[in-house]
Amino acid sequence: MERDRRIDLNLFRVLDAIHSHGGVSAAARALHLTQPAVTHALRRLRDHLGDPLFVRQGNRLLPTEKVRAMMPAVQAHLKGLLASTHAQPKFDPSQLRMEFVIGFRDILESIALPSLMAGIERDAPGVRVVSRRVAADEVERELLTGALDLAVDRPLRAGPRISRRSLVTDSLVVAMRRKHPMARQLRRADYLAAEHVAVSPLGESSALDLLLGQAGMFREVRLVCQHYFSACQIAAASDLLLTVPHAYASHLAGLLPITFCPLPIRLKDVPILAYWHDSKDDDQAHHWFRERLVTAVSQAMVPSSR
Repeated sequence: MERDRRIDLNLFRVLDAIHSHGGVSAAARALHLTQPAVTHALRRLRDHLGDPLFVRQGNRLLPTEKVRAMMPAVQAHLKGLLASTHAQPKFDPSQLRMEFVIGFRDILESIALPSLMAGIERDAPGVRVVSRRVAADEVERELLTGALDLAVDRPLRAGPRISRRSLVTDSLVVAMRRKHPMARQLRRADYLAAEHVAVSPLGESSALDLLLGQAGMFREVRLVCQHYFSACQIAAASDLLLTVPHAYASHLAGLLPITFCPLPIRLKDVPILAYWHDSKDDDQAHHWFRERLVTAVSQAMVPSSR
């Protein structure tokens, strides 16, 4: 009897997910399926193609030669099919019932999430948002496994499967209590001679101190905090100086008795980017949320006039 050569095209979505995410569990999360369902689909595809498709190496499934050869065509066809299906129905965010997980620094939580959530509450009340702090060297892995939908951070090293978009640039200012002796004028020598409060969630040396050290400059850090808001409160109640992103200092100056002035050391502005897995490029729901997030961050990072 001739073998039935028909095949369920959904199996190729499973193949692409396992190939992209490196494992059955991660693929299941990305596809919103159970792990047994993905395992069953992989078994069916192996039987149909007569190839193991993936071999285990440590915690990852590596593609066989057959899979490596066929994946470019598979991904191109899946992308075309996805685009054609997305072109038909009109996207309605009010019908979404899903969760988006974003990698955010605490500063962005404070100044960007309020406007983001106000718009989502109005236009997509079924959407839930989770903000998480993710270490820079973990962002790519979290995006690849589907544990993270989006990340907003400074320039990161990431592979070709990670899409990115430049949002704004970030500059630094020095915040202090309003009647601080240096509030009228802050010179480089005064800045380096002063005592400082720094922010480092894990207690390591800050990027600023590393840059200063490379230039042969050092400052006295009296206190290291986990969060910028607590550091701002401490600066407002002491003589400690806090070096902080301009937009956040502008925001906090309306809430706390602090003022700020330019950092008296010339540093390049730092770009802020959004990152996501390229499998989400044409996903309508992800694109909608991504645009909302980009707008909220871009607007929040523009300092208000003092």
